[in-house]
Amino acid sequence: MLRLRVNGTPQTCAQGTTLLAHLRATGTPVPTLCDDSRLVPVGGCRMCLVEIDGCERPVAACTMHAIDGMTIRTHTEQLEQLRRTQLRLLARQHPALPRDGEPTSVFHRLVRLYGIEDALGAAPREARIDDSHPCIHVDMARCIDCFRCVRICEEVAGRFVWRAWNRGDRTEIAPAFGVPLAESDCVSCGACVDTCPSGAILDKSALATPAATDEVRTTCPYCGTGCEMYVGRRDERLVSVRPALDAPVNRGHLCVKGRYGWDFVHADDRVTEPMIRRGASWTAVSWPEAIAFVAQRFAEIAEKHGPDAIGVLGSARATNEENYVAQKFARVVLGTNNVDCCARVCHAPTAAGMKMMLGTGAATNSFDDIEDARLIMICGANPTENHPIVGDRVRQAAIRGAELIVIDPRRIELTSHARRHLQLRPGTNVPLLNALAYVIVEEALFDPAAIAHVDNWDEFRAFIVAYSPERVADVCGVAADAIRDVARRYATVKPAMCILGLGITEHVQGTEGVMCLVNLGILTGNLGVRGSGVNPLRGQNNVQGSAHMGCEPASLTGGVALAEHRPRFEAAWKTPIPERKGRNLMEMIDAAAAGELRALWAMGYDVAMTNPQARATIAALAKLDLVVVQDLFMTETARLVGSVFLPACSSFEKDGTFMNSERRIQRVRKVIEPRGTSRSDWEIVCDVARAMGRGEQFAFRSAEDIWNEIRGVWPAGAGITYRRLESGGLQWPCPTEDHPGTRVLHEGIFAGERRLSLRTIDYRPTAETTSAEFPLLLVTGRALYQFNAGTMTGRSKTAAFQPQDALRISPADAERLNIADGQTVRVRSRYGEVALSARVVHTVCEGEVFATFQSPERQVNNVTGPHRDSVTSTPEYKVTAVCVEPA
Repeated sequence: MLRLRVNGTPQTCAQGTTLLAHLRATGTPVPTLCDDSRLVPVGGCRMCLVEIDGCERPVAACTMHAIDGMTIRTHTEQLEQLRRTQLRLLARQHPALPRDGEPTSVFHRLVRLYGIEDALGAAPREARIDDSHPCIHVDMARCIDCFRCVRICEEVAGRFVWRAWNRGDRTEIAPAFGVPLAESDCVSCGACVDTCPSGAILDKSALATPAATDEVRTTCPYCGTGCEMYVGRRDERLVSVRPALDAPVNRGHLCVKGRYGWDFVHADDRVTEPMIRRGASWTAVSWPEAIAFVAQRFAEIAEKHGPDAIGVLGSARATNEENYVAQKFARVVLGTNNVDCCARVCHAPTAAGMKMMLGTGAATNSFDDIEDARLIMICGANPTENHPIVGDRVRQAAIRGAELIVIDPRRIELTSHARRHLQLRPGTNVPLLNALAYVIVEEALFDPAAIAHVDNWDEFRAFIVAYSPERVADVCGVAADAIRDVARRYATVKPAMCILGLGITEHVQGTEGVMCLVNLGILTGNLGVRGSGVNPLRGQNNVQGSAHMGCEPASLTGGVALAEHRPRFEAAWKTPIPERKGRNLMEMIDAAAAGELRALWAMGYDVAMTNPQARATIAALAKLDLVVVQDLFMTETARLVGSVFLPACSSFEKDGTFMNSERRIQRVRKVIEPRGTSRSDWEIVCDVARAMGRGEQFAFRSAEDIWNEIRGVWPAGAGITYRRLESGGLQWPCPTEDHPGTRVLHEGIFAGERRLSLRTIDYRPTAETTSAEFPLLLVTGRALYQFNAGTMTGRSKTAAFQPQDALRISPADAERLNIADGQTVRVRSRYGEVALSARVVHTVCEGEVFATFQSPERQVNNVTGPHRDSVTSTPEYKVTAVCVEPA
């Protein structure tokens, strides 16, 4: 430790600490205007000047590192006068203090602190207001030229939206290319708002709503990144969101959904009272009546048709605790293994493939490994749109020199930073990945230490001969030399990290595509070390956790096999668990259509909106005797086929935990009281369990009670307590309370006695092919401003950016089909049709189109098909043959 003397007081600090960081840590307030802990210090504002013995002039504390023996003074009369003078110069051009009710900036507080209000507005700048952006108000007359907006956009977001124009006293900050903010490359992350110290860039909501009275730290309810944030509240309403600066995942950054996508909590159409459908209309009822009705109908159906005539769906938007209670209810109260969640339609192939090959169906590494990787291979994922914080970290890694490989049919944003973009045809993942393995084997680029642990090496070498790049080039639409180059780089530029998304999993060979990626990791030794691994980006906030808690027909809590671990859970729950094979979601829909499934409880899951072949799905659900919908809004499932509606809380209205893509358990904390009479999912489930006579197994008093039971049945999570989570998230495995958590799985995998097998996976083309009638291939997915079915983003400020689904089409296809940008077109497949607005873009290939699926009035899933992954039944959303014509 270094020894210092600060204002006469002896102190110590660690090597490498800046003086500003030390002064803040020890409670010595030094004013700053240009400093932000997320940015490289520049010492531009001169407000943090300190005097150091031996230095002729005051120095900026933000750029000066502590040196052993330093004597520092922070508030001498000379320093205070320098600060006052600097503030006066800045205040002359600043118009005025904020009016009552307007937000107060850091600059305003310093003006008041130093008593120089009289200097404000002496030589004000010309008003330059830009209100073009839906969420951000810009008034550069209030700018103090600290450049924090420019720097944070570059250094944190990896973008270059803001620019300093001109020089000296003519300097102006404005969007690049001289356009309004709404027409710039801004992605609305709000980082510039968050860092601005003068009020020049503000959230519009801050101008319209009084400031928060306090804030609560919680976890974002959107994607599987798991960003932590502070949510401001006032009078039991959410009024603001800002990123947690010390969060290990997002490091003081948020995306547009996390920052601006919270208005749905107060939406006018929020359902907050229980309802029962009577005839063609819904009737509001009391909670006791609703609970009694559900319990009685479940009991009647189970008695008449058997317990396997009922299915339960957990929710990727619910907490770990709530999903645990849901699957326990299915098995203990109903006596069925018919339990699933929406992991079925996204990353079930990832969990299955990785579990079969590595023993654990979860990410091998952490987001922090992005900065350690020398090469990052993005496979079937679009991080900058679907997981923007991860995408920004990948972009920054590429800017710093990491090699980037993109494997995707579309030209995603990260392609501009990539060494290679393998723009394969949709549905050809397996032959392409096999070709990469071929090159690694043929050119002896494999890791000998890794291969020494492979049992079927000779078999795999013989198999892979059939997949040379030259043989698969025409199948995949990728040049052989490009395939060879990517294989060589992945095998030799180490550590190399693979990041995958739904472009790998939502195919008829989804699970096998994941296995092919694991093959590559084993072949090259890119497993078990930092900066490497096979890492899925999970789609929703708790889709990893919902399945891991046991919302899966063949698995119990912890992802363990039902057949093997049933006795252990029976002992813990003190009741038998059914042995019969359960149905997954897609099998439940099939069974409903066949009249074998008679009831469904869907928690936070709009099946009618998101399943493929929407018309067939709705027809199957309509045959059910009972459909219980537990959600925040009147979903399409509830509207079309619901029998009972049970109003649930949002994540801002309850306590619990989420599990993110990197296996990190993080706290969800109640910010406001539930709207109306809405209740947390676990409370509702426990009430129904009690009404059905099983209250003894559901006598939970809090989310923490449930979590403690989870810890008791999940050894890998036993060390993760709520008390420990107050200090930050923990990554499992974490078996004991003194265990730090596990950043990298499978460490030492190629050093011990463990044996592995490479999978020999032949390419089986999908039955979904183009024809003269259907000449284009449709890929569906998410976009930056839209989240899945739009339940939350469609009712928040984010709706302004993409109000409706649209069809992205290449210029060549648009010209050939005589389709103009913005024109309404009819998209027709073998299964249905939909009308969409066309967007002519350069990000899709000729012969391919892309659409989101957020708009119920459009219902893009009318056109998606029946094909499924052969292992997990995950639908093939990424390949549908269509024709497109003017409407």
